[in-house]
Amino acid sequence: MLAYRHAFHAGNHADVLKHLVLVQVLRHMNGKDKPYRFVDTHAGAGGYSLEGRYAQKKGEYLDGIARLWERDDLPEPVADYVARVREFNPGGRLEQYPGSPAFARMLLRPTDPMCLFELHPTEHRILEAYLGAQRNVDVRHADGFDGLKSQLPPPSRRGVVLIDPSYEGHGDYARVIATLRDALQRFADGVYLVWYPQVTKVEAAELPRRLEALAPKGWLHARLTVARPDAQGFGLAGSGMFVINPPYTLHDTLAGVLPWLVSVLGQGDNANFLLDQKAA
Repeated sequence: MLAYRHAFHAGNHADVLKHLVLVQVLRHMNGKDKPYRFVDTHAGAGGYSLEGRYAQKKGEYLDGIARLWERDDLPEPVADYVARVREFNPGGRLEQYPGSPAFARMLLRPTDPMCLFELHPTEHRILEAYLGAQRNVDVRHADGFDGLKSQLPPPSRRGVVLIDPSYEGHGDYARVIATLRDALQRFADGVYLVWYPQVTKVEAAELPRRLEALAPKGWLHARLTVARPDAQGFGLAGSGMFVINPPYTLHDTLAGVLPWLVSVLGQGDNANFLLDQKAA
């Protein structure tokens, strides 16, 4: 949806979960020398000012990354994630928040290619200026749902795909399923990360079950609930990450981290987490 700007939500609790999982997956992929391709179907601008008018309008980062920034008791995986945010803020103050392409750029090796899709013209222009001239980075002004098929399978037969649309368009939930079905036919062994919002929509509630049916080789589902919807049933109560072909270490890592995140990011007594998996 071309009206959507992630800058309003940058660094919120959903970004914390999404990027914590992304960092862990990329760390695992780096454990083998063989290169892998990273594809981001909805890359955004690559980085966001937390002092700008978009982020300041609702201040969502204050209940996300800002709650972690000054703590000295971070579990190791959370500390690794926060260290990457600090790397993006060399001045030492929390002024900017890295998008998924920035996290990938900090973690991928020189031999690991990256393909970033972004359809919003302004977001694409910022992303192109940030990473377009970098070696082994391909920035495309295109629909990532349609463009993903051109990236699969990667020549190395190793790859990570992040799919995190805004879900503000009526067709996004169905397109996630259709895109993944096609992707798994082309490249069954890829690691696919799907972010989704925890909102009061039937499509959001049904998405994990539909994703399970696409993943016969194994999956992991993590959800972090931090708040209740408002009185009208609106608002982002939390978010989930569904990983197809997850690293074998990911479940135990998240089992140790999610209870801590509930205690730190939770905004009420109903804050909780879910962690489930099906092994290959």
